[in-house]
Amino acid sequence: CFRYVNGHAKKHYEDAQIPMTNHKKTEKQEKVQHTVCMDCSSYSTYCYRCDDFVVNDTKLGLVQKVREHLQNLENSAFTSDRHRKRKLLENSSLNSKLLKVNGSTTALCATGLRNLGNTCFMNAILQSLSNIQQFCCYFKELPAVELRNGKTAGRRTYHTRSQGDNNVSLVEEFRKTLCALWQGSQTAFSPESLFYVVWKIMPNFRGYQQQDAHEFMRYLLDHLHLELQGGFNGVSRSVILQENSSLSASNKCSINGASTVVTAIFGGILQNEVNCLICGTESRKFDPFLDLSLDIPSQFRNKRTKNQENGPMCTLRDCLRSFTDLEELDETELYMCHKCKKKQKSTKKFWIQKLPKVLCLHLKRFHWTAYLRNKVDTYVEFPLRGLDMKCYLLEPENSGPESCLYDLAAVVVHHGSGVGSGHYTAYAAHEGRWFHFNDSTVTLTDEETVVKAKAYILFYVERQAKSGSEKL
Repeated sequence: CFRYVNGHAKKHYEDAQIPMTNHKKTEKQEKVQHTVCMDCSSYSTYCYRCDDFVVNDTKLGLVQKVREHLQNLENSAFTSDRHRKRKLLENSSLNSKLLKVNGSTTALCATGLRNLGNTCFMNAILQSLSNIQQFCCYFKELPAVELRNGKTAGRRTYHTRSQGDNNVSLVEEFRKTLCALWQGSQTAFSPESLFYVVWKIMPNFRGYQQQDAHEFMRYLLDHLHLELQGGFNGVSRSVILQENSSLSASNKCSINGASTVVTAIFGGILQNEVNCLICGTESRKFDPFLDLSLDIPSQFRNKRTKNQENGPMCTLRDCLRSFTDLEELDETELYMCHKCKKKQKSTKKFWIQKLPKVLCLHLKRFHWTAYLRNKVDTYVEFPLRGLDMKCYLLEPENSGPESCLYDLAAVVVHHGSGVGSGHYTAYAAHEGRWFHFNDSTVTLTDEETVVKAKAYILFYVERQAKSGSEKL
């Protein structure tokens, strides 16, 4: 059954948790309730009660015997026959996923991602990144990493916590996942190996609770950036970046060391300008960024739908203006003025010193109240094409007429009321068509549906020099 197949194994676990009504639980009965299951592909064993992978075996080595039995089955004629039948079923289901586009029939080539237990936050980000062509193509063209050597070379390995960080590569599993998408497969891909690596190197994402998609995206990009800098098995992957003419040094923005494809694509630079209101001293600081987190202005926070009439509609421009406008810092954020030699009242303003190739905008929909985290459910109007960022630049006169225009590539949406609950899906454009990615389900959609979405994260791609269109 394993954990991710229609919840079968979870049902077995829940059935085993029926409390003893007439007898006090003994130590032996407690041990019986550690319900485990094994994945027939990776041979990893998982314990529901511990909510973790199992490393140890029984004294008689029963777990290893099961693994060997599964390996024998895999090589048997029975398994070959089963694969043959599965292929026939997949081919027959292909007919149900044919679309009519401009009068001709074409196959729906998009592949969904299986939900591994509240992992929609990861799936929505992965599908969005897979549709940012320049970023995705870089990883898909990377050479595969050989993670096994010596005695284990050529043999399938299974995951345990004892392997150590040197035996996992986030870049490699991310590459494999991107390669699996848009291959025309009619069955959803299971990103289990990638999620295992995420567990290993990002402990705060362990378990199967709902996580914040924006937080995951930042951790993912940061760790990809760090691993690409260091390379794997002593070979630096950044060499490929240096050889890629479309990502030249002039377009890079270094964050935490050398530049990688992450900073070359998503990296921009902010100028943070602080002025002391007492003596007028001005302080300037340049901060690299991979995304911009925008507040939804307070005057729009009660507007929930696009058609609500009480007052003007909130637009992405309102959120960008709120981010870049001059503001006076409150008492908790007093600026340490070097001229006055003490903390003083001051003003702050952001300018964008350098725009990235892909502009990632995060709308801050979750905020803390006294005891809990609430969601701002306001609809924010955003453009599909022609987002003009020129008015937010520090030196707009140095930019060409087309260099500040961005077109939407993907949108992540959070459905529900709380950060620890709800569901994430994504809309993304691929070869001129919009798709809706809802875990394993992928459907063709239209622009009218996309613009009605209550966006949480927006991915805008820099427009190549062509004639303009509608502007924000």
